Amino acid sequence: MRGAGSIGTDTAGAAFANGDAPTPSVGIFWGVPDGGRTVLVTDRTPLTEAEVYGDCLTHPRGHHEVWEAWRGLGATALRRRGLPPAIAGHEYEAFPRGRVVYMREPALFTLYADRRLQSPETIAELVQLFGLARGRHVVRSDAHYRTLT
Repeated sequence: MRGAGSIGTDTAGAAFANGDAPTPSVGIFWGVPDGGRTVLVTDRTPLTEAEVYGDCLTHPRGHHEVWEAWRGLGATALRRRGLPPAIAGHEYEAFPRGRVVYMREPALFTLYADRRLQSPETIAELVQLFGLARGRHVVRSDAHYRTLT
């Protein structure tokens, strides 16, 4: 992802910057334009606090819920929190997105992502952001995470 950077929120909603070493987490993410580059924005939950969903551990919040909460802050407050102000003017489906879940058997993280977020560089950044162990994850496409525009 050319010019990528990363911004995210933890379960409390506080922003973190590149360089933080997150614990293994599940969550949701988007690739959002910001100042001529695309940044990854995340909402994540540590694996130890994840919700059980069948054979998986997953993030309790959905894309729509998180995005609408961020949009409600407005561009100025988003900027203050380190989030791209473009969030305020777009629907959650406008930008490529995905989700990280943990499959309890075979003890493997799965990154479901729009194909536009599946470059090796972007996947490496997501692995770092979500604190995933190298080699203990797979990347999958899913029609649910396909951006229509």
